[in-house]
Order: sequence, then structure tokens, then C-alpha cells
Amino acid sequence: MQESTVNWLGQEFVFLSAEAPAGNDATAETQALFASFERVLAGHGLSLADSLRSRLYGRDRAARDAASVVRSAVMAGPARCATSSYIAPDRLTANTRVAMDLIAGRSDGELVKTLRENDPPRTPCRYLTWGSLVVLSGQTCTDPTLEAQVLGDILPRITTYLEEAGSGWDQVAEANCFLHQDETPKRMRELFIQHAGQLPPRFACHRVAGYSAPGKRVEIEITAIRRL
Repeated sequence: MQESTVNWLGQEFVFLSAEAPAGNDATAETQALFASFERVLAGHGLSLADSLRSRLYGRDRAARDAASVVRSAVMAGPARCATSSYIAPDRLTANTRVAMDLIAGRSDGELVKTLRENDPPRTPCRYLTWGSLVVLSGQTCTDPTLEAQVLGDILPRITTYLEEAGSGWDQVAEANCFLHQDETPKRMRELFIQHAGQLPPRFACHRVAGYSAPGKRVEIEITAIRRL
């Protein structure tokens, strides 16, 4: 378990990252991983209800799909948060099927997590707001090329969501682009700048092998500041 307490954007966050322990199958392993997250969060006086973002990695599609089902069940109700998921065998050590990143925020009762669902509802929420922050679930699509996905669908959709939440591209603090391993970070940066005008203070490209469905070339996660 990698564990960090980070002060960022005027708030305190707990960042957790861990591989699931070896077990009989991805379902049992993911359940055990959540149990370990709950224990660590409790040591910080937090719980899964304080989760803001959950990022899931599977060795293959079967592991990703099984782990996603568990996550949907465990992170329901107050624990629901912005989510994304990837097929990323290169991230995992031998014999590991599932890993996860989880970001929780310390509210001290002052900050309320409010979810905005998609219409019609889907497994991921559209985004959540938490005080001055807006945290988007991973945004992706299956258009034929990276350019079509990024410029024709994903970034225009994010523009709409940011405006809806009271933010904008000039308020984006972080963009994480989970890029298909056959694509290049250079091209992703060019497309991002073409639409948004500039890169945010933190812009990262991470290589992955796949997503929730074939044909996707990138999934983009955004964290931004709201104009309150």
C-alpha cells in the first residue's frame, strides 16, 4: 500500500494506491483490497464516504470487469465518487489481477460531496463537487480515431461539464490522460492545446492497454476549481 497525505488546492487529501492480494479470483481480490483501503482510511479518521476519485486497473478485461462490479457495489451511496477503469497489465506485478488508486478528502464536516449523475444514469457519475473543487469521472468514447475522440467528443463534453459546474478550462488544475499504448503523448498534448488553449498546471499521460470497451484510445480525468 502506497499512502500519502497531500495538501493541494487548499485542502487535505489522502492518496492510496495498492495491488489486490493474491486470491482465488478478481472478485475476492477486489473485496480484500477495499477492506484494506477501509482500514487505512480509518487510521486517518476517514472512510470510503470521503472518497473523491477511484481509479481501477485490471490485468485483462475479465479482471477489469469483475473488479468494476465489486467497486460499483462497495462504492454506492455515500461512497460513490468519480471513477475510471483501465486494462493495464504493465502496471501490475506478477500474479496480480487488480490494483486501484483512491483519493479521499478531509472535510471536517464543512465540505459536502455532491454528485451530478449522467442522464440517463450510467455506472460512472458525470462529476462531483466538493467545496471549490469539481472532480470529473474519466471521459471517453469509441469514435474511430484519437483525433475524433478528443476533439469531436471528449473535450467538448468536458467543456460543457465544466461550465455546468461553474468552472472552465482556465480553472483546470490537473488533467490525467490515460492513453492507449499505441498513441503518443506528443499528439495528445497537441490535441489538448488545440481545444483548451493551454495545458493545465499538471498534465500527465499514462500508457494503458485498454478500457471498458474496445475502440477507445484515451480516457481523460479532470480536476478543476469552481468559480464560487
